[in-house]
Amino acid sequence: MNDIQPIVLPGVDPRRPLVIAGPCSAETEEQTLNTARALAAEGFRIFRAGLWKPRTKPGGFEGVGAAGIPWLQRVKRETGMYVATEIATREHVAAALDGGIDLLWIGARTAANPFAMQEIADALRGQDVPVLVKNPVSPDLELWIGAIERIHNAGVRRLAAVHRGFTSIDRSLYRNHPMWAIPIELHRRLPALPIFCDPSHIGGKRELVAPLSQQAMDLGFDGLIVEAHCTPDVAWSDKAQQVTPEALGYIIRNLVIREQTTTTESLTELRKEIDRLDDELLDLLVRRMRVSREIGQYKKEHDMPILQTQRYDELLARRAAQAVELGMDREFMRTVMQAIHEESVRQQMRILGD
Repeated sequence: MNDIQPIVLPGVDPRRPLVIAGPCSAETEEQTLNTARALAAEGFRIFRAGLWKPRTKPGGFEGVGAAGIPWLQRVKRETGMYVATEIATREHVAAALDGGIDLLWIGARTAANPFAMQEIADALRGQDVPVLVKNPVSPDLELWIGAIERIHNAGVRRLAAVHRGFTSIDRSLYRNHPMWAIPIELHRRLPALPIFCDPSHIGGKRELVAPLSQQAMDLGFDGLIVEAHCTPDVAWSDKAQQVTPEALGYIIRNLVIREQTTTTESLTELRKEIDRLDDELLDLLVRRMRVSREIGQYKKEHDMPILQTQRYDELLARRAAQAVELGMDREFMRTVMQAIHEESVRQQMRILGD
């Protein structure tokens, strides 16, 4: 997909970050217009508002639907902003395009459903409209890429991905775990694809919008899609994660944008050192797996099971504690040790199976 084009709109500053901002939901015409006017006053050029709101449980506010399209048309007329909304069905696509919506995004629940994605792709065939695809709710990179490919195969070239975090049963600071490694791998696989960050849905709290936006910029993301509401404390959906237009203006003005520069001699030497250390790590892992195979042979000869649960639990706890003492993250070390243990088990299963 090397023919993907950036999301470039006439009159919008192409420099990072491209910011798409507006309320989670278009609730009333007054709320929609007041928020848009305040965002325009802060210099924002692309206004977002959800018209169709798929909710986790029935009974909540599920959006005003197509009745809100005239509100977005009025936003365009009165502020000169481009307008964007979420689509999830072919009917949404038709209504949005007929209503002159400038940019569409596909939500996490929809992106997880290949049938829904194909329906949307068929409805978009032959249309020249920018489309953003959010990551699926589960941390499945192939599913995310597949959703993007379906839209690309329909002929849409102004494409971008949106990282909004992943659902997890673990308790966390975040509403949705960032798992930054997944969008980083997406960029490696599809380097031409712009990637936006949705700090509102990752954080779930308005106080996390600023630090998450900065992290996204530090990682080289192309833009942000942020929820902003004229009166967020009384918003009809996701009020805890929405900021005021004025607060968002302050956040964006204070972002540090780290542009890519020519590699210096000092950086080159440091990268060489990283390469050398990686080689040493690989050599150590090879030696460790050799010992694992010897253990597997011993277990085979003595009719012992591969998995020794108590030993594994002790190993995880000890290495995680050591990592903290050495200034590293506990969960990072647990992840590393779990991956090493998984490969050790695989090696030993081969021994027992021979």
